[in-house]
Amino acid sequence: MPRKTLHRLLPNINEVLKRSKVKWLKSLARDPNLLQINRHSVSIAVFIGIFTAFIPIPGQTIVVFAMSFWIRANLPIAVAIVWLSNPVTIPPIFYLTYQLGSFLTGAEPIDFRITTSWEWFFTVGVKILVPLMIGGTIIGLICGTLGYFFVLRFWRFKVIKNWQRRSIQRRTTKKNNTTTN
Repeated sequence: MPRKTLHRLLPNINEVLKRSKVKWLKSLARDPNLLQINRHSVSIAVFIGIFTAFIPIPGQTIVVFAMSFWIRANLPIAVAIVWLSNPVTIPPIFYLTYQLGSFLTGAEPIDFRITTSWEWFFTVGVKILVPLMIGGTIIGLICGTLGYFFVLRFWRFKVIKNWQRRSIQRRTTKKNNTTTN
């Protein structure tokens, strides 16, 4: 897959670990899947990042850290992908997940305006939390699974294409060497 591309985009782990502020990460670097770029760790990281991005919980990055350690996925990629849910994308994501959750639970969707107060949270927020969590979990599982299989397929496609390209280069080089002799 785009291992070379990812290596170009991501910083060199050895250079990062030399910095004094992140020396505590040295123990993490010993686990090959947390920072290594391979098909398995990247595809799992994509699943974790997308799944967590759709779950309406605070501290999504911390959840991604924990899941990446537990499942042994590529940590930087999972963290980068969870940031798909940001202040710009959260309203449409939560609207979609709330609508799906309301449909699945049989609850009538509530027309509401969000206000940042504890009173609003305990009166309206509690009513929308269950459909939001159910919808977010289902959409997260579906999109995460699609992302996982997309990475596996794309990675395989790129490996095959690179193998074919190298095979053609070897044949032409061999042919050129035999014609010059």
